[in-house]
Amino acid sequence: MTDIATHTDAEAPATPIPADAPMLTGSGAILRSLELLGVSDVFGLPGGAIMPFYDELMSAEKIRHILVRHEQGAGHAAEGYAAASGRLGVAIATSGPGATNLVTAIADAHMDSVPLLAITGQVFSTSMGTDAFQEVDISGVTLPITKHSFLVTKPEDIPAVMKAAYEIATTGRPGPVLVDVTKDAQQKSAPFVWPDEVDLPGYHPVTKANQKQVQAAAQMLVEAKKPLLYVGGGCIRAGAQAELTAFANRVGAPVVTTLMARGVFPDSSPLNLGMPGMHGTVPAVLSFQEADLLVAIGSRFDDRVTGKVADFAPNAKVVHIDIDPAEIGKIRHAEVPIVGDAKDVLQDFLPAFEEAAAKKAPDYTEWWERLNALREAYPLGFDEPEDGLLSPQWVIQKIGEMGGPEAVYAAGVGQHQMWAAQFIKYERPGAWLNSGGAGTMGYSVPAAMGAKVAEPDRLVWAIDGDGCFQMTNQELATCAINNIPIKVAVINNSSLGMVRQWQTLFYEGRHSHTDLDTGHDTAMVPDFVKLADSYGCLGIRVRTKEEVEPAIRLAMETNDRPVVIDFIVSKDSMVWPMVPQGVGNSNVQYARDHAPDWDYE
Repeated sequence: MTDIATHTDAEAPATPIPADAPMLTGSGAILRSLELLGVSDVFGLPGGAIMPFYDELMSAEKIRHILVRHEQGAGHAAEGYAAASGRLGVAIATSGPGATNLVTAIADAHMDSVPLLAITGQVFSTSMGTDAFQEVDISGVTLPITKHSFLVTKPEDIPAVMKAAYEIATTGRPGPVLVDVTKDAQQKSAPFVWPDEVDLPGYHPVTKANQKQVQAAAQMLVEAKKPLLYVGGGCIRAGAQAELTAFANRVGAPVVTTLMARGVFPDSSPLNLGMPGMHGTVPAVLSFQEADLLVAIGSRFDDRVTGKVADFAPNAKVVHIDIDPAEIGKIRHAEVPIVGDAKDVLQDFLPAFEEAAAKKAPDYTEWWERLNALREAYPLGFDEPEDGLLSPQWVIQKIGEMGGPEAVYAAGVGQHQMWAAQFIKYERPGAWLNSGGAGTMGYSVPAAMGAKVAEPDRLVWAIDGDGCFQMTNQELATCAINNIPIKVAVINNSSLGMVRQWQTLFYEGRHSHTDLDTGHDTAMVPDFVKLADSYGCLGIRVRTKEEVEPAIRLAMETNDRPVVIDFIVSKDSMVWPMVPQGVGNSNVQYARDHAPDWDYE
């Protein structure tokens, strides 16, 4: 990101103090600031250095605090809250290990551009630097993975810092901001002065694009024979779904939506080729290799999309639209770089295309004939397992069919994540939540919890693997106690499935330390149904195809507690198609026994 994080001992600008300014403790100032920022829900866990704020929080009337069982859960819940709703997510922790337990979620939010505010307590300012009990320089630790880090040592600085943190986290390219407040700053009092504006020298996100660049892009799009709209998660963060849909429908060019962009353009559209990348559809993957123009919108040319960069889209010129100028040209040179907010740029791009097309109407007929032939020849599908166990792809597909497009689906990381991205149909942004850039196991359950808090009237599924589930399932206690009735589908193949798949394909079947003994013919350690029951959830085990739909239906009808369904699935099922790591997209394999035979040099 261009918004380089800074380890700052915050200094508020000198401003006149109104005579009627209330005297508040630093803790009271944090709470009042959150209220003024419109924050209604926070996730956290108290400890010594943040205790003054928690004492203040007892009297909060406008803010709901949800007590998690682990700070990582607070971070991912805040992420899920933000990703599902578009609002700022807030996580709170104490100093030392409490703060470092937030680091994974902060890194995750940084990679996926999620607006997150992490508030941490710090030891007394007089003790800093002495290796005091539970002292960690958390603003220093998070320096590379935040948009900005604040260290606050004086109560009078808190209002301006909190408003600045909100502004930085939610504008431009969204991301995490850390506010670390010493214990004495929380305890001392000062006049509370809410600034009308925040002074952020050097922080000026560009949202409106250069019109000459937009016109140049429109001309290239009209002249192209094989254009491709390469849509990334930035379109979701920008709230650009309506503009994107209008633009794509008018242009008539094919669209691919990355893992982070699933839902921003409807899967039901005939223009949508599906997801590109390592486990993308064949038409989506090969469209890059044959395109003569890529219009990248809010996408960052991630290695999971490009494969071997030198072999990526060899015949294509590039128009790259992104709010973060650091992303443009970072991986692939752009003939037309456009810095701006995707929503604003697309609003300008459509009339520019209309003007260019009025002079020369584009013709993509042959391009669509080729792509539709690929669609027909290589549809997305799966083989039935030979061991007689459930097909994980079919189970996930059923969850999507019965849950419908208005539900929220939060996935963990691994095979089940890819299957959920492939086999559930997404029609709207905010329906698909996952850890894309960081690939964080344990994301699903707390993210689903946060999404359910943000969108209480929606059905929320956590689609998890048996490996991921064991990392953060303690948040089921949080859900049960706080009446957050999420549904959890554990796709239980009794192994670390994605690692096992790679071991099968690239390590001659040497499955080193990937068996988890959670199902099949083992003793089930742990027994997920008993675990669910112990947390006050409804636990269900499903082994046969006939049991799948009734179990999903029961889960959807149960809203007085969370539900966990333990689906016992085949450990031999694999994610296909696949572009092996280190090779170009031209080497996409349709299935294990389908060696690459694409006609590319």
